Amino acid sequence: MRSGRLAVAGAAALALALSAGCSGGSRETAAPTAAQTSAAGPVTLSYWSWVPNMDKIVAVWNKAHPDIQVSVSKQAGGDDAAAKFLTAAKAGNPPDLIQAEYQMLPSFVAADAVADLTAGTTQIKGEFGEGIWGLVTLGTDAVYAIPQDSGPMMLYYRKDLFDKYGVQVPQTWDEYAEAARKVHKADPKVYLGTFSSKDPGSFAGLAQQAGAQWWSIQGESWKVAIDDDATKKVADYWGGLVKEGVIDGQPYFTPEWNKALNDGTLLTWPSAVWGPGVLSSNAPKGKGKWAIAPLPQWSAGEKATGFWGGSSTAVAQKSPNQAAATQFATWLNTDPEALSLLVTEGAVYPAATKGGAALTSAPDYFSNQPDFWQQTADISATARGFTFGPDVNVTYNAFKDAFDKAVQGTSSFSDAVKVMQETTVADMQKSGFQLAQ
Repeated sequence: MRSGRLAVAGAAALALALSAGCSGGSRETAAPTAAQTSAAGPVTLSYWSWVPNMDKIVAVWNKAHPDIQVSVSKQAGGDDAAAKFLTAAKAGNPPDLIQAEYQMLPSFVAADAVADLTAGTTQIKGEFGEGIWGLVTLGTDAVYAIPQDSGPMMLYYRKDLFDKYGVQVPQTWDEYAEAARKVHKADPKVYLGTFSSKDPGSFAGLAQQAGAQWWSIQGESWKVAIDDDATKKVADYWGGLVKEGVIDGQPYFTPEWNKALNDGTLLTWPSAVWGPGVLSSNAPKGKGKWAIAPLPQWSAGEKATGFWGGSSTAVAQKSPNQAAATQFATWLNTDPEALSLLVTEGAVYPAATKGGAALTSAPDYFSNQPDFWQQTADISATARGFTFGPDVNVTYNAFKDAFDKAVQGTSSFSDAVKVMQETTVADMQKSGFQLAQ
């Protein structure tokens, strides 16, 4: 928990950042010209990242740009990496560049730890879908990072077992519920899916698909609406299926879940583009038997999805070489050669729309679906925009606590959403953030 004094400072910094983003204030970073870089002399940029083989990708840049050299420091990722960066930023010695998960970016902005890159990124907005671009603007005119990879959600399903049970790929969530009843009636040991109370990122993505906007920025204030109608609809839907007993309630990524995926007693997983790696490791017997489709929709004919995971490249506010850092970050996330390297060396799904050009063959686990990447690209294009808040970890912890109780039947799924809302608002108020009514 932030101290009160620092929290108030963070809130004020966010307001200042938003103001600068809207009015072209001094926080904006201009893109350097070749002459400016040469005049400044060679610079060395530090970059914290957890992408595999990022050093090999950076080596390609370094060879072509002797005046802007980049040194990679491998990080563990996740909450630890975010906390480490915020500590370094507060101490005045952050890296020039940081790999920032989308849900952590608002906390970096609130701490005045990352620069506004608006002036240096005016030419690349069109390289990204509207939904993914919104994750780095926080719904403002500012640009706080450049998208690197994304996690569009889709439905993974056991095609062979769908055929066995006479189930069609559900086009709507109503059809998914009917399929769940049909499968479980045919074999009480088999479930179409499960609801995980341990994975708030998954729930957030499903809520995004339904049109949820948990946080938004109004002027210099945050608006919190985690208990909006879209989120309550998603919660009530899954709560109803769990209560009915036709959907399991075991968490993802457990030995029991792995076993169910592997032995054919769990037939679907609403997940993200990184799913093939999980399935190949956790359910090796299913190779060639799983397929992907768009998430079921809330209304027939709709086309929408949400994100689960993904990260961006941000530039530290206290970096003395912001322009050079922006130039590298732009290359890393938009240049065709760099995008190809992110795929082949880094094993990530690039956020840039043209990143799919490097994805020429389906994952080995999905060799039965040669159009895997084309389907993924089509699904990714339908992702809805979303803004994360500055205390997402508090919200996610509240999700786990509240939905654990809901799955156990000691409270309702709607009550769990209410707890998320109340916990988040209380934390933001305590931390000194200005909230809109």
